[in-house]
Amino acid sequence: MNATLQVTASVPAIDEVRRDQLLLEHLPQVQFIARRIHDRLPPQVLLEDLVHAGIIGLMDAVRKYDPTKNVQLKHYAEFRIRGAILDSLRQVDWSPRTLRRQGRRLEQAISDCKGKLSRDPTEPEIAVELGMSLENLQHLMGELRGLDIGSLQGNSNEQGGGEEAIQQRPCSQEEDPFHQTLRSEITGLLEKAIGELPERERQVLALYHFEELTMKEVGAALGIGESRVSQIHTSALLRLRVRLRETTGKRPIQTKAAH
Repeated sequence: MNATLQVTASVPAIDEVRRDQLLLEHLPQVQFIARRIHDRLPPQVLLEDLVHAGIIGLMDAVRKYDPTKNVQLKHYAEFRIRGAILDSLRQVDWSPRTLRRQGRRLEQAISDCKGKLSRDPTEPEIAVELGMSLENLQHLMGELRGLDIGSLQGNSNEQGGGEEAIQQRPCSQEEDPFHQTLRSEITGLLEKAIGELPERERQVLALYHFEELTMKEVGAALGIGESRVSQIHTSALLRLRVRLRETTGKRPIQTKAAH
């Protein structure tokens, strides 16, 4: 208790006027992060709910921010906003168990098709493997959007570190040969896997993740609908997961083990 009080007392206080100013300045950041996460979630999840959770995270960030630490408020706020949104998603059952089973089944079908064909399967070939129509497959891919909450966390981890993890992360880590090598290896694997994807899937990943367009903007750029962008994005991520498992020697998830 005393240690907690000492830590709290050591954080320089921000006056009310400055606090309100910081909140207003960073509200667009909440909208941006919430929309990026929402783009990867099923349609039943409301953007307004994510924004509300993000604002709470922003308020918490401004309240706890220590300007004496070697980190900008923008980066600390991003950590807290994202964490608050993900926490809010964990508290609701927005991804039914049956949908998770279908996701694992789809991933397994992609792996099986690739083994039979010795190449990446097309959507019609995956549909045949699953015994469903192409239309139903594409609908399933749309529903699977953002199924894995863990994949939305990026490099942040809200457990076991909290604000201390991000505010006290040593800058020297970037110069650590181990981390440089690990980052280079992972980047190389991803680049290779992405380079082997179908062209349309590469385009969607590039525009969405690297150009940071919304799915609606990606659709406008490619001349397709937003829902189709979501389906292609899901397909690309599934292929990448299968390919990275193969590359790292991990076996694909077996659907028979799912409950």
